[in-house]
Amino acid sequence: MSQLATVMGAAHRVLPSPAGRTHLVEMGSGPLVLLVHGFPEFWYSWRYQLPALARAGYRAVAIDVRGYGRSAKPEDVAAYRMLDLIEDNVAVVRALGEETAVIVGHDWGSAIAANSALVRPDVFRAVGMLSVPYAPRGGPRPSEIFARMGPDRFYIDYFQERGRAEAEIEPDVRGWLAGIYAALSGDTMPPADAPDPHFVSPGGRLRDRFPAGRRPAWLDEDDLDVYAAEFERTGLRGALDRYRNMDRDWADLAAFDGAPITQPSLFAGGALDASTTWLMNAIEAYPVTLPGLAGSHILDGCGHWIQQERPDRINELLLGWLADLS
Repeated sequence: MSQLATVMGAAHRVLPSPAGRTHLVEMGSGPLVLLVHGFPEFWYSWRYQLPALARAGYRAVAIDVRGYGRSAKPEDVAAYRMLDLIEDNVAVVRALGEETAVIVGHDWGSAIAANSALVRPDVFRAVGMLSVPYAPRGGPRPSEIFARMGPDRFYIDYFQERGRAEAEIEPDVRGWLAGIYAALSGDTMPPADAPDPHFVSPGGRLRDRFPAGRRPAWLDEDDLDVYAAEFERTGLRGALDRYRNMDRDWADLAAFDGAPITQPSLFAGGALDASTTWLMNAIEAYPVTLPGLAGSHILDGCGHWIQQERPDRINELLLGWLADLS
C-alpha cells in the first residue's frame, strides 16, 4: 500500500524564497530538520522520514527544490546554480521563524545540503548526507572531466543540452521513472556485466539501458503513480537544469576549494550504489574533509534510493545521530 496516507496529517505550505516560492511539507514540532530531495524525486521521497522524525520530537520539513513540484521554476538556466539553492534553504529556515536547522539531503540534495552547511555554517548546524558523499570542490572543471570519460556519454554530460533529455523523458514520464528507479535499486539494477545505465551509447538514449519489466520492492504502483503524476504536471526542465550548472558551481565555489565541513555530520550510502562506490576515495578522506563526522555507514544490498529502500535503517541512523546532537 502507498505510504501517502502516513503523511496525510502533514501541513503543506508555500513560503517566499529567492526562487519566488518554495513548497514544503511539515510534520511535528521541536528542533528543525530540513530534508532536501534529489533527482528525479520531490518532497515525497521523505515520506518515511517525516512521520518518524515528528514522532521523535523534531520539526521535520521536506522541501520541493526549485524546479520541482510546487516550488518556483525560473526560466533562466543559471537560476539553478548551487549558491541560489543554498539561499532558498536559508530563506525557508528564516520564514519558518528559526535561526538554525539540521539539514539532510539525498542525491543532489546531499550536495545541496553539504554546500549549505559549508557556505552558511551560521544557519546549518549539522548535515546528513545520503548516497552521494561529500567531496570538496577542486580539480578540473566538471565539463572537462565528463568529456574525457569515453565514447559512451556520462549521463550528466548527456543532460547538458537543454531539451534533449526532456524529449526522451516527457513522452513517457511514468515508464522512464519506473526504469531509472529500477536501474539504480539494489534489487533490480542490471548485473555487473550489463551496459552501465549511467552512460548513453552514441546516438542512443539513457533509457535504452534501463531494465525492462522490473519493479523494485520499495516502489509500488501507488508510489509510482504519485511520482509520475507530479512530473507529468511539471515537466523535467527545472529538475534537469540543476545538472546544467556544474561548471558555474565550480567557479562560484572557488573560495571553498578543498574546504572541510566542520559541523557534526553523518553519511550513509548503498553498497551497490555507483554514487558510493565511484566516490570511495571521498569517503576514505572523511577524517580530513568531515572532521565532525559521527558515522559513515554503507548498507549491504542497497542501491541509490536509500531512504526508500531502507527506511527503517535510515530512520534509526538519523534519529540516533540527532539525539546525540541535542
